[in-house]
Amino acid sequence: MRRRVFLGILGCAVTWPIALQAQSAERVRVLGILNILGPDDPEAKARTTVFEQTLQQLGWVVGRDLKIETREVGGDLDHLRPYAAELVALAPDVILSIGTSSIGPLQQATRTIPIVFMNVSDPVGAGVVPNMAHPGGNTTGFSNFEYSMGGKWVELLKQIAPHATRALVLRDASTAGGIGQFAAVRSAAQTLDIELTPVSAREADEIEQNVAAFARSGNGGVIVTSAGGTATHRKLIISLVARYKLPAVYPYRYYAVDGGLIAYGPNSYEQVRRAAGYVDRILKGEKPADLPVQAPNKYELIINLKTAKAIGLTIPQSLLATADDVIE
Repeated sequence: MRRRVFLGILGCAVTWPIALQAQSAERVRVLGILNILGPDDPEAKARTTVFEQTLQQLGWVVGRDLKIETREVGGDLDHLRPYAAELVALAPDVILSIGTSSIGPLQQATRTIPIVFMNVSDPVGAGVVPNMAHPGGNTTGFSNFEYSMGGKWVELLKQIAPHATRALVLRDASTAGGIGQFAAVRSAAQTLDIELTPVSAREADEIEQNVAAFARSGNGGVIVTSAGGTATHRKLIISLVARYKLPAVYPYRYYAVDGGLIAYGPNSYEQVRRAAGYVDRILKGEKPADLPVQAPNKYELIINLKTAKAIGLTIPQSLLATADDVIE
């Protein structure tokens, strides 16, 4: 009888570590997301769908072996720091940072939890990572624009509106990316004899007042940079530009889909897929320090012909021929 008891105890001792290993392998991982866009933003919802689909293809099912905690900022950038602190307090396995404005508060809140960023302009110049090939630390991810892209936006504005001698530039002067982009815009504008009027894109009231004031004089166009405020306020910006019939250049496809005239920049969904790949690799044991920061593979040109007709603008055939997509 005692021998049976002993063998039963021994059997438990043998199977217990195995059970523990199985339980550990099935542990639900936690992913935090800090998104500069708001919860009701169609672009944010589309990105979430692409992100979760990509994770599922990689073997992760949200609600089964992965829990996602999301904080979406929307128009109030003052929420960035509190939301970053909330996510870090949850001690997630990885944090996904979406937007240039969100990465700073997260890095200030933690230097240990792995962070994967996307849509950050010039990560080295902005001080996000010391090196693209070897980022070190707890942060890696995907950049969206080189500063030189600002010059391309000016050239596109001149192509679609040769008469333009003035440009309103919506930007964020509080970030290194915003400063660098504007420097490239200014350099190209000087070459093309375009006078610039830079304004902040952080507050809706300020945007509305500045666009209205700028539109009172003729021969003007608008350049919308990739500042966080421009994305959250894009519908307001697009409606104001349409109201005053101003030609405008935007940084992403979804601006053109929402009614913007012309957009030139990286495909945001491709960035989401690549970011999901890095999240997968980190959850499987790789370190952010060993994953190089990557630039976009391709930039796309989107033209909204419906908007062009509405403001009485004819897009040159040479530009239409180079477009990746034409919205009619």
